[in-house]
Amino acid sequence: MDQEEPRGEVVTAGATREKKPSFFARFFGGIALFLRQVVAELRKVVTPTRKELIKFTLVVLVFVLIVMGIVYGLDTLFAWLTHIVFGVPSA
Repeated sequence: MDQEEPRGEVVTAGATREKKPSFFARFFGGIALFLRQVVAELRKVVTPTRKELIKFTLVVLVFVLIVMGIVYGLDTLFAWLTHIVFGVPSA
């Protein structure tokens, strides 16, 4: 009879395992990695020109004014509907 070949990983008696770094080494290594990545991302940032900055600011202000108008209109509508539905009791 033919013997089947072993499946999976074969571990020898003299095999050594890698030692896991300590908690503090992983913690501070993680912080250092994070700071390196932050600096790398900040190098990619492009500062807008004065013209672009003014344009973007105006777009945001117009958008905020439009949303304020919608919220004001809905608030007025709901206040009017509430007044119609529940009314004001006479004194």
